[in-house]
Amino acid sequence: MPEQEFLPPPQGGDPPWANMPPIRPARPAGHAGHAGPGRMSPEYPLGSWQTADPPGAAHRAGPAGPHRPAEPPPEEQAWSDPDPDPHADADRFGDEAPPPGSQVPPRVRGGRARRAAARRRRQYYFLAGGLAGLIAGATVVGLVLGGGPGPAQVVPNALITSFQAGELQQVPDACRSVPAAIIQHDLPGQVKVTSPLSVDGAAGSACDWTIDQAPVYRLGQLSMLAYAPSGLASGDGSATYAAIDAYDSALAGLQNPPPHSAQPRATIALLSGLGNEAFSAQQVFRGGGAVTDVATVVVRYHNVLVTATMNGLDQSNRGHYGPVSMSQLSSACMAFAQAAEATLH
Repeated sequence: MPEQEFLPPPQGGDPPWANMPPIRPARPAGHAGHAGPGRMSPEYPLGSWQTADPPGAAHRAGPAGPHRPAEPPPEEQAWSDPDPDPHADADRFGDEAPPPGSQVPPRVRGGRARRAAARRRRQYYFLAGGLAGLIAGATVVGLVLGGGPGPAQVVPNALITSFQAGELQQVPDACRSVPAAIIQHDLPGQVKVTSPLSVDGAAGSACDWTIDQAPVYRLGQLSMLAYAPSGLASGDGSATYAAIDAYDSALAGLQNPPPHSAQPRATIALLSGLGNEAFSAQQVFRGGGAVTDVATVVVRYHNVLVTATMNGLDQSNRGHYGPVSMSQLSSACMAFAQAAEATLH
């Protein structure tokens, strides 16, 4: 390798290049006020330096004329997009930095978490809207296929809380349930009619017929009560089961009165052909030198209980009443019960 010769520096003066002007890269107008060295723009890719203005820069940055408004510098035009989407490229590149040369606005820290939360909210709204639509559709189908109002369907082993087919929610007026001909036949004489105020509204009604003309004393009583569904009733809790419980309780109370009760044990006879089930009872009350005979007929029709009683004074401790025939009392009681039960059909 040949040896190179180095010229010695000049003596007593500056080198030839000392007074030469410095060479600096020229940037487009407006760069210095917006960013430091290396600012990315559409005309200058990342990391490139220019020594002259870009083509057409003088025209775009020229002064405003009378028919042309002033235009912003090139860089401002490049980023003046109305309402840009800051997440378009961020969703494409993720949390990593965009590749060199891509025009991506600055990322905001935590943007991915906010976008994920927004996507979850949108999915929730879509699911909630779809569920509401399904419910509305099922309701419409139920209304169309279910028909008009009627008894609720019975679910096996479920408690019934509504009235079923054939059950009554109200009963007729008890005083008008017995025809006048029956009253005149079984209660001859001047009859006084009273209607006790019902505590059950239209679901219950009662009436009393009284004759007090010596030697005849009669007291006829009729009551009708429609039972409602109850969680305390046996079976499925329906109104019919509530009436069945009341019927069984009345039968048991007449057959076996409570101990030390003034009510005597009754003679019971089951009846057929009257309502869903029925029985008659006969009792004789004695006390204070008086004897009173009482006949009773209890009828259950679905969820309605009809109770008819006829009292007759057979022997009194004062006055001139009696005697009375138990068979006549039972016959009159049966006639009243049959007339009342017929009004329920």
